[in-house]
Amino acid sequence: MLHVVHHADYMAPRPDRGTFRFDKYYLVMEELRASGAPITEHAPEPMPREWLEAAHCPDYVDEVFRAEVPRHKERRIGFPVTPAITSRVRHTNGGTWLAAQLARRHGYAANSAAGSHHALHDTGAGYCVFNDLAVTANRLIAERHAGRVLIVDLDVHQGDGTASLTAGREDIFTLSVHAEKNFPVRKARSSLDIGLPDGLDDDGYMEVLTRHLPQVLADFTPDFVLYQAGVDPHADDKLGRLALSDAGLAMRDRFVIAESRRRALPVASALGGGYGDDPRAVAARHAASMLAMAAQNAAFPPPPATSGG
Repeated sequence: MLHVVHHADYMAPRPDRGTFRFDKYYLVMEELRASGAPITEHAPEPMPREWLEAAHCPDYVDEVFRAEVPRHKERRIGFPVTPAITSRVRHTNGGTWLAAQLARRHGYAANSAAGSHHALHDTGAGYCVFNDLAVTANRLIAERHAGRVLIVDLDVHQGDGTASLTAGREDIFTLSVHAEKNFPVRKARSSLDIGLPDGLDDDGYMEVLTRHLPQVLADFTPDFVLYQAGVDPHADDKLGRLALSDAGLAMRDRFVIAESRRRALPVASALGGGYGDDPRAVAARHAASMLAMAAQNAAFPPPPATSGG
């Protein structure tokens, strides 16, 4: 069973400026529903303002809530922040939080959006407005649902915003495996950064992942894993520089789940990046990613019953 979080507001009307494609979000759900796999859909509540302010500058949060983000920040984001975008990002952030709560009960759950790892303290960037990964990690710890959270970021782009927002924290570990020469030009410092050479294929990628992820899990001993499962390392991705195949992405995702779940760690994934001229093909990669993780999770017993959440 795939427990997936989705909300109608994820498909915000396309703003009058910017190049970001919002249509893949409903296409992802169409692909999942057409797959024939057992799926349960869950709708999130909008993320409370104070939870966002715990990770982001309150003045910036206020700008987003009023849909009055300065143009220079909108340029960094890549599109204007309209009232529809405000509702969207509150729900996508709420979606990662809900996925985390579902993962505590079922072992694995997915948010069908978000993974907004470029958003910084006082501005958005790279199509990201609020950083759901940092916000959710912070809240899991604040609510005592976890003492230590590992954020595994396997998007083709470095998770610079997540690294910046969690820098110096001993209870949050950020692992970013990304194409070294890709965006952003100026990288932040994650707990562990692994920059990959252009054109790396399935075998090379899995050699890196199998060498580092188990060691991080053993050394950091997290209670919870948040997974940014971008599919932009795919060879056909428009903005990627790596060369993973469909099978390579599936191996990657199954490995993350297997290594986490055999340690009895809940895993919540967020959609992350995936770009191309054919949004249906991109959506199919995202759907396949979530289905592969749900199938791998089925090999493990659910976590012990917990109170709250």
